[in-house]
Amino acid sequence: MTEQTRPRGAISTSHHLATEAGAAALAAGGNAIDAALAAAATLCVVYPNNVALGGDLVALVRNPAGEIRFLNGTGPAPSGQTLEALREKHGAALPLRGIDTVTVPLGVCGWNSLHEYGAALPWAAHFDAAIRHAEQGHPTARSVAAALVEDQDTLAQDPGARAVFYPDGAPLAEGEPLVQPALAETLKRLAAGGSAEFYEGETADRWIAGLQRLGSRITKQDASEYAAYWGDPIETAFAGLRVLTGPPNTSGFMLLRALNAVAGGAGGTAIEDPLGAGAGALSRAFYEANLVRAAELGDPRFGALSGEELVAVAAPARPIRGGEAIDGAVKASGDTVGLSAVSSDGWAISLINSVYWGFGAHILEPETGIVFQNRGTSFSLDPASPNAFAPRKRPSHTLMPVMVLRGDELVCVPATMGGSAQPQIHAQLLLRQLRGATPHEATHAPRWMVDEVRGDGPARVTAEADLPPETIASIRATGFEIETVPPYTEDLGHSNVIRIDPDGYAAASDPRSDGSAMVV
Repeated sequence: MTEQTRPRGAISTSHHLATEAGAAALAAGGNAIDAALAAAATLCVVYPNNVALGGDLVALVRNPAGEIRFLNGTGPAPSGQTLEALREKHGAALPLRGIDTVTVPLGVCGWNSLHEYGAALPWAAHFDAAIRHAEQGHPTARSVAAALVEDQDTLAQDPGARAVFYPDGAPLAEGEPLVQPALAETLKRLAAGGSAEFYEGETADRWIAGLQRLGSRITKQDASEYAAYWGDPIETAFAGLRVLTGPPNTSGFMLLRALNAVAGGAGGTAIEDPLGAGAGALSRAFYEANLVRAAELGDPRFGALSGEELVAVAAPARPIRGGEAIDGAVKASGDTVGLSAVSSDGWAISLINSVYWGFGAHILEPETGIVFQNRGTSFSLDPASPNAFAPRKRPSHTLMPVMVLRGDELVCVPATMGGSAQPQIHAQLLLRQLRGATPHEATHAPRWMVDEVRGDGPARVTAEADLPPETIASIRATGFEIETVPPYTEDLGHSNVIRIDPDGYAAASDPRSDGSAMVV
């Protein structure tokens, strides 16, 4: 294929309007960074249960020289909050929602870091589609409509959220117009003023004051003092490939542990047929990675283990069967977006943006229209935990971008949501592609996840009903309880994959989402 006819690039996201915004950026002369930024801004409008301006970001970026860098845009706890005050107020654990779960949102700062690093288009150009959809409205997506029903009991108690998502007292239904005028005005200010507007300008004054009225300890100094930062990814060799992902405080190490288990690393026995007869052994590897995350993952700046240490450390001893399910299994609350973009000039990005659980903290600040994340709920209130709350500390994170290379040659760029199951989804996507699946086949294949556990209860697996009987039998024989769910259940994640071919790209988006993939 000649340079004149080779595609400019490809983009895959979990909402078709975001994919269209990214594709338009490519068509306008932008690169993969521009496409990702336009898509990310749009997703904050059209997928507010999964991502918002009040959330976090991580990314892996490959530049035309072949260098791969990790961007950490996960926000810290407020400087004025203390572990002692939170223990006095909440007891042994933080709530799942509410003002004390809101950490400093660094997603917009992350966008700025990406733009400065490699964007070809002006900053303001990334907001055109997002502003249009917020101002003029767009059809409420399937995922959003379902989340509005599921979260109604608490989300509708927030005045800002109630006005936008429950305008007549009932949740917006799929296809009904979702109009967000306050958010549109905020996006216009960001487009004109850059990311500084979000952290130091009028927009900062508005959202910080709104959160402080609810009891937040986040100050304007917190907002302006912290920034996203660049670092090095962690990686492992697997099946002749290099698999790269994010270091702590992200969960990328869990993918590397699983792949090492499949390969029989560290003196172990290789797992034969990990998606079939060996699925039980792979599930055990997922389970052990869950235990390591719960016991050890934290912010390395506060003394927690490094990525390499987390890959190598022995898992805590805990039987799969456990005892009675007192607190039960914890499913991955995957309210996040992962998107993939590549361009023919050599740029590529796996980007994850998130508000954590559905609609984050269930707080929509009405002056700005911004939904805020609940990442703070991931902190432990146990002073002995590596993930214990501390001011200016980042909580352990489920987010993790991924890239796959053969030597220095880019092979594929996957991204997924799925909460704590993201490493498991990535492992299954990669294993299927190594068996010959196309990106479409890999994203559309049935999958399963090992749920996180609390207390002494048994470990459970959530499995889609169309998994092969051999796979189910292997998982059950290993000792896991299995909850069967319908095919294409949203809890099993929204994945996106772009494969780089000699003459272009193959791209696919997950049927569990409202997404699409486009080659431009």
